[in-house]
Amino acid sequence: MVSTPSSAFPPAGGPEPEADRITLGPADAAQRLVLLHGWGADADDLLDLAELLVDPPVSVVALRAPEPHPYGAGRQWYDLQPIDWDQLPAARRALRERLEGLGASVPLQRTVLLGFSQGGAMALDAGSALPLAGLVACSSYPHPDWQPRPPLCPVLLSHGEQDPVVPFEASRELQRRLAEAGQAAQLLAFPGGHTIDAGALPAIRQFVQACLGAADPAA
Repeated sequence: MVSTPSSAFPPAGGPEPEADRITLGPADAAQRLVLLHGWGADADDLLDLAELLVDPPVSVVALRAPEPHPYGAGRQWYDLQPIDWDQLPAARRALRERLEGLGASVPLQRTVLLGFSQGGAMALDAGSALPLAGLVACSSYPHPDWQPRPPLCPVLLSHGEQDPVVPFEASRELQRRLAEAGQAAQLLAFPGGHTIDAGALPAIRQFVQACLGAADPAA
């Protein structure tokens, strides 16, 4: 979602594509950033964010959505055209299990989860029930039945005020539901559309670094 120069992020032996993910960084990392792409994209869509948000010692895992996109390219976490909310419970459960599986190598308490659009909705839905270090949802929206419950990890939201795909007010609603659950979430608003704005990246990086630093026993 952000155009960057060729990556200088030194993965262990290069990116490691698997059937359901792409992994960057050292195998023995103590901290992790997990990326969830949007509707119609694939696991590699957010990889350029790796070197912009975390340092080389941090593991980066970009998960691939399980369902094929209905129009032939990319993947989806559940159907959006038309919307099929009946798929959501299984999608939520499957993602939560995948995240818990990743926690076997890097504890969830040292993991930040970032999602864009549909991936952001999934990150908040599945991730808010897990003991993560932090959550970032960009240009995202709340699922109809999502009611976050404490305790909640720190949350950062980002959204374009002229987003033609997911209205800006969707992130306002996310912010409202989180506040009702006792978790204040900052909303980074920017003049723009359905994207991760380059101008918001320094603040997102600061948030991610703060969450990982707070989760690091050595910090």
